[in-house]
Amino acid sequence: MTQTRPSLTRSPRARARRRGAMVVAALTLPALAACGGGGSGAAEPAELDPEADLSSQSLVVSNWADYMPENLAETFKADVGPSMTVTNHATNEEIVAKLTAGSNAGVDVAFVSGQFAQALAEQGLLEPIHDDLVPNLDQLSPEATQLAYDEGNEYSVPYTWGTTGICYRSDLVDPAPTSWDDILEPAPEHAGKVTMLGTERWLMLPAQKALGFSANTQDEAEMQQVKDKLVAAKDSLLAYDDTTFYERLISGEAVMTEAWDGWCNYGTAENPDIKFVVPSEGSDLWADTMVVLKSSENKEAAHAFVNYVLEPENHAWAVENILYNVPNAAAMDQVPAEMIEQFDTLQVTPEQLMEGESLVDLGEAAPLYTQMATEITASS
Repeated sequence: MTQTRPSLTRSPRARARRRGAMVVAALTLPALAACGGGGSGAAEPAELDPEADLSSQSLVVSNWADYMPENLAETFKADVGPSMTVTNHATNEEIVAKLTAGSNAGVDVAFVSGQFAQALAEQGLLEPIHDDLVPNLDQLSPEATQLAYDEGNEYSVPYTWGTTGICYRSDLVDPAPTSWDDILEPAPEHAGKVTMLGTERWLMLPAQKALGFSANTQDEAEMQQVKDKLVAAKDSLLAYDDTTFYERLISGEAVMTEAWDGWCNYGTAENPDIKFVVPSEGSDLWADTMVVLKSSENKEAAHAFVNYVLEPENHAWAVENILYNVPNAAAMDQVPAEMIEQFDTLQVTPEQLMEGESLVDLGEAAPLYTQMATEITASS
């Protein structure tokens, strides 16, 4: 899909495609049904050499397209030493399938969303993070060590984080939305002008929060209520739209959409009347992370890469080019003030983000979400 870039002082050279970046279904691969927090299947740390000759190692890094600088392999080699090949995956499911196929596709470092990192760690597929090889962990906000899918960053390092809410046309919606029910049960004049995300975790989120349930609930009775509410909401829905909702807002075809904070910014860049709000019932806290594969033969270089990404000037690239927050205060400080002023979501503090509910792996409840999502979107 061709997308119009935001008109910014420092125009983004690339844009993360959120269908690959965070639009992920609940983890349904049976081999990765995690048992919950605690890392019961987590691998023991390998013995790594802090004095290793990094120039003799080479890396394969798998990431979503446009989710890091195009020249990062070149600058990493020039600054640190190891050669690096970048491969792309479109979704979490795609990279997880590769990493669980036996050969791990030769990947040393993978970018995956938090709940997928949790599931991979449960299966013993990740190398625990060696803090001594990643001194830039000190750059992370203290809140970034408190994420429910991996408290203490034992096997993953957060790259970007954010939340989900309502992206709306402030010139066309009065009063402004304050509740998830504003899109689930819109006013008559807004019926048929509302979109929702169609992928499992985010399809369920508005109804879960409106009903007072956890975004990680595994209770079948609660999920049945969620399903009923979402089926009823279809009568007023324009579309399930994970990729072009902000374009619908720009054109006026839609007036309210369920959206991730950063992608709402793509609309705001084109029309300042497009605003973002987290409903009063609360929302999620998602995170995209970096993980080192247990099968990697270049673990020292892999850790050096993670450390390199956390350098403030490198980490700030994600904010300036993808319009998402990063859990790195020094990196956020490098973002141009005019960009922070333009996008309200970039003014959100780590403390405010932590008010959202951290998404975790659903374990054995994942098929329930998959089945219900299929039934909801297919219902007449």
